[in-house]
Amino acid sequence: MDGNGRWAKQRFLPRFAGHKAGVDSVRQIVKACVEKKIHVLTLFAFSSENWRRPAPEVDYLMGLFIAALEKEAQKLHEQNIQLRIMGDRSRFDEKLQQHMLRAEQLTQHNTGLKLVIAANYGGQWDIMEAMRQLAMDVEQQKISANDISIELIQSKLATQDLPPPDLFIRTSGEQRISNFMLWQQAYTELYFTDVFWPDFNEKELDKALLFFAERERRFGCTSEQLDN
Repeated sequence: MDGNGRWAKQRFLPRFAGHKAGVDSVRQIVKACVEKKIHVLTLFAFSSENWRRPAPEVDYLMGLFIAALEKEAQKLHEQNIQLRIMGDRSRFDEKLQQHMLRAEQLTQHNTGLKLVIAANYGGQWDIMEAMRQLAMDVEQQKISANDISIELIQSKLATQDLPPPDLFIRTSGEQRISNFMLWQQAYTELYFTDVFWPDFNEKELDKALLFFAERERRFGCTSEQLDN
């Protein structure tokens, strides 16, 4: 969800205004995904590298996160949306961690859209944590090195019970995945748009979905095999 700051700068507004407008876009896109019966939506809200931003901006983002959880958790629950938050929570303060936990517990049995918020998340961190867990299992003789497989690694990732993503959307004209779900995106279709996140609405989402629908997904096979 990139481009909040540049969106604000174009309008001679402080960066904070861009982040606030970005929350409004989140509401629109979540609503659209529910209506389109999309099963899983993952939003990259705060990367492990975003701590490098100016302290006042980071503080504002943390406050915005708490406010959003307080305001939106009950609404998500009423829409049968299951909220999950993935990433290393240890760096967040206790108040924010408690809000995360309460929102997850409130919605944990919901059966509609799975809304995953990646916060203090990085793909390298995710793989590192999976490797750490596997190393501990080997040390404790629960498994041997020969037992390690693609499926076993996947079972240790933050997305262990979710399908791999079909479509990756990056807003604001940047054309990179920026350490997001590195393992999981092995066969993900990549869509880049110049639209800043605060302007990314249902119409823009439809463009991304049309792009996806026109892709031929071969997963290593040939077109002829798919036709057969």
